[in-house]
Amino acid sequence: MTGRLIAIGDVHGCHLELAELIARLELTRDDRLVFLGDLVNRGPDSCKVLDLVRANRAIALLGNHELRLLKYRRTNDRKYVKEHDLDTYEKLRPQDWAFLEQMPLTFEEPELNVVCVHGGFLPNEPWQKQPPEVVTRIQVVDQDGHAAKRSDAPDAPLWADLWNGPPFVIYGHTPRPEIYKLKWSVGIDTACCLGGYLTACVLPEKRFVQVKARRAYYP
Repeated sequence: MTGRLIAIGDVHGCHLELAELIARLELTRDDRLVFLGDLVNRGPDSCKVLDLVRANRAIALLGNHELRLLKYRRTNDRKYVKEHDLDTYEKLRPQDWAFLEQMPLTFEEPELNVVCVHGGFLPNEPWQKQPPEVVTRIQVVDQDGHAAKRSDAPDAPLWADLWNGPPFVIYGHTPRPEIYKLKWSVGIDTACCLGGYLTACVLPEKRFVQVKARRAYYP
């Protein structure tokens, strides 16, 4: 592996912050970018984000926001989307839908013993076999051992607190004011669209590069 592997947390339509972050990373031809999902919704321009991702030949993983839009497109069932998703839905172009359709769930770099994913994994099952509903949405593990959101099981442990790799997992999805570093994982959704930061994790050295949001775009 010659270049760097760079994972970028949830962008959520924040194209100006993403452009600034990419500039600060000073990418070379050998670098590989992996986006951890949730490129779309909430922020100012999901289409411009997707253009930037494609222009940098990046790998983009499936997030729960992409999954919601895809499910709505396939079923026309409003239960899959929230009101603010529909704005993105109307603006996405054919090339954007094609891009969303091919998003993988995970990205593994065996040389570094690293796996990238949007949400995370249930700790006691093989990570390779976990379904989209788990790996794009998990935040905590409830008392029955199921994947759940923080808001649905506020006292349940975070999945990352129970994860004793290998592999080392880099994930987004759970917004926090700061990077959440543990021995076997790091959470880099630092809530850009809420006025926080857009974060990149640069491997192999596990260095972090951050750009402050210009403002809070989403309440």
